[in-house]
Amino acid sequence: MDYDLRYYTQLLQSYNGRQNSINQVKQIHLLFLKRGILNSVLSIGNRLIQVYANCGIMRDAAKVFDEMPQRNCFSWNTLIEGFMKSGNINKSLEVFNAMPFRDDFSWNVVISGCVKSGELGLARMVFNEMPRKNGIAWNSMLHGYARRGCLPEALRLFKDMNFDGAESGKRDPFVLATMVGACTDMMALGCGKQIHARIIIDGVEFDTVLGSSIVNLYSKCGELDNAKHVFKLTKEADDFSLSALITGYANVGKMDDARRTFDSIANPCVVVWNSLISGYVANDQPIEALALFNMMRNKDYKPDCSTFANVLNACSSIGGAHEYGRQLHNHACKVGVSTDVVVACSLIDMYSKCGNPSKACKFFDELEHHDTVLLNSMINVYCNCGRLQDAKQIFDSMQDKSLISWNSMLVAFSHNSCPLSALDLFCKMNTLEVRMDKYSFASVISSCASISSLRFGEQVFARTIVVGLEADLIVCTSLIDFYCKCGFINLGRKLFDEMVKFDEASWNSMLTGYATNGQGMEVLDLFASMKHAGVQPNVVTFTVLLSACSHCGLIEEARKWFYMMKSEYKIEPEYEHYSCMVDLLARAGCLEEAIALIRQMPFNADASMLSSILRRCVAHGNKNLGREVAELMIHLDPENSSAYVQLSGIFATSGDWDGSTEEILGTWRLGELVVSLNHSVTTCWSGRLVTAKTAKPVFGMVRLRKSMLPVKRATKLQIRSSVKDQVFEDHSTGIICYKDDRGEIICEGLDEGPRIHLQYPPTLVPVRDDDGILDRLQQRWLQIMDGETANSSDLLKKSCNGFNTLH
Repeated sequence: MDYDLRYYTQLLQSYNGRQNSINQVKQIHLLFLKRGILNSVLSIGNRLIQVYANCGIMRDAAKVFDEMPQRNCFSWNTLIEGFMKSGNINKSLEVFNAMPFRDDFSWNVVISGCVKSGELGLARMVFNEMPRKNGIAWNSMLHGYARRGCLPEALRLFKDMNFDGAESGKRDPFVLATMVGACTDMMALGCGKQIHARIIIDGVEFDTVLGSSIVNLYSKCGELDNAKHVFKLTKEADDFSLSALITGYANVGKMDDARRTFDSIANPCVVVWNSLISGYVANDQPIEALALFNMMRNKDYKPDCSTFANVLNACSSIGGAHEYGRQLHNHACKVGVSTDVVVACSLIDMYSKCGNPSKACKFFDELEHHDTVLLNSMINVYCNCGRLQDAKQIFDSMQDKSLISWNSMLVAFSHNSCPLSALDLFCKMNTLEVRMDKYSFASVISSCASISSLRFGEQVFARTIVVGLEADLIVCTSLIDFYCKCGFINLGRKLFDEMVKFDEASWNSMLTGYATNGQGMEVLDLFASMKHAGVQPNVVTFTVLLSACSHCGLIEEARKWFYMMKSEYKIEPEYEHYSCMVDLLARAGCLEEAIALIRQMPFNADASMLSSILRRCVAHGNKNLGREVAELMIHLDPENSSAYVQLSGIFATSGDWDGSTEEILGTWRLGELVVSLNHSVTTCWSGRLVTAKTAKPVFGMVRLRKSMLPVKRATKLQIRSSVKDQVFEDHSTGIICYKDDRGEIICEGLDEGPRIHLQYPPTLVPVRDDDGILDRLQQRWLQIMDGETANSSDLLKKSCNGFNTLH
């Protein structure tokens, strides 16, 4: 009998907390009832209550409790704790109030249970009734207030603490660590220092938990010297302290100190490795992060989810590390962490930023579970590649939309030139009473700026005042940009002068406002004020500054700041900076210097940058350099006809008419012909326009437009280049070409059929009007578009005498 009792008791204990074994528990319960054991052995009844409670079967637990002839504190406490864990606070309090004798565990269970359920008022009421408060009760209350951001109430309670004589009046280290942690979460450095002072006065020993919390406080608040001092005082510094100190150095950009701290550790754990890797990523040093990860693997440390997330973020920062990211993906699959939410989000972000959004979408589809975080990541992926419809489909399908979900769609609409959709979504958020943050308002204000809607923008600003975000740095910065884009630069400057400027973002916004409104000198003056205020300029600052110098023609000023970027501010010039300098030098006629600067660039120039030099070669008649630049442009973009046209202009300006015509004739190709007839579209190649009644050879891309005023007879109106006479006629079909007062090139046929407008490169203009046709074309409309042209000697003839250029 004793053997069976001992066996079944052990078997019952093995089922504790296993809900799939509840049938076996009930069979053992029935066996105990048959043998009458429950009425004679108190421990068996207590064990049954505990097993039922841990399995969530509170009805059976309460039934066993009610049938027990004898109960002790363990019986009552187990039932109270079970009801608390199941969320039935009222039933738990009912049992607690009926309890004849309460020990410390009884009080602690009720207080901690109420705190975990968010019932701080109820917990405080029970806490106040507790006759002898111990450290666990104090800590539960303090932790509850701190976790919910009630730091003032936590501090008041902390000051009222009185411990019993067994603790000799000293503070409980765990309670103190909780309070220091609360100060850390609220970034309340002053309160944290007061608690630290109290610890020193009372002579509390720095154990691992308390020492780590103080190190974490000073590290996160930027007091790194104090953090290092406490770290040395801690008897046994744990991995959390080391991680906190390394993270603190990383937060202020002191990666050398962070690395020295890391290297001083003999056997750092994975948490410490992760802290340094994360620090490198946060400080834009992805190469160092990847190198450290390789070192970690070589030393046989097993990376965890946080490791993979950080290293994948490093690959995202590099952009071109797609292959390395793919290998990391395979490794994450091998160790079984690829489906972790954080790792999966990092993988999706990595594929997107490395230029492979299709792989990100494929990986997303392979995941079995899509939580809100993953869905938010995919919204960003679709938005970044312009697939707004797919992003909106995911957004609309989300059952539980977080604020990040709403903000992601707002940013998507704003950045993809859909401001009205952003405003509509904002109105929907307002109707649904979605709580908005600074990012919500900043995105909507940006949308208002893109459509220059002053009225709606100021309504949004009024809303920020209602929610108390009118002084937020991000909101104010977006408002400055909004006012400047609406043309009210004085209002932007007024807001700028009134706000507290913590970083370079607000300065850059105002600088950009001046630059976009053509006030280059104000840009330079504000930049001088920015330096005087001790604000460090960044890449965007110098882009705006050089752009302003370019538009104002301040070549010496631009040279000075361009070279000071690297020498004084340690900022490597990027493509935009080189582009501004090349454009400025070309405008000033310093063509050789502009070419030399292009050759010094660490990256290749594109056709746009070369085109700015080629235009100046045309203006200055520099044939040799122009040919060189044009050849580079043609090599980069063979389909771009502007290089040929501009090069032809260089030859014509220098008197080389044959070279000019050769360039044009040798490079123009047949283009696609498109004409709309009675709401239908006809497309053909080989330079022929097919209509319902006739077929006519035409030049370039044509579209049917409004009907023209009738022309009585055929008039020979010739079209030429602005620098060379080049006549386009077709006598066989009676097509004539002319230009109206808006510079629009028009082809018109005299026989039956639709009249057509010719879309033609704007460098070719009509120059002769024998019968005054142009005077009668005051109401014609056609937008000139650069199109492909046909290399046809029948359509292109030279005529060099007796033409007057139209302007």
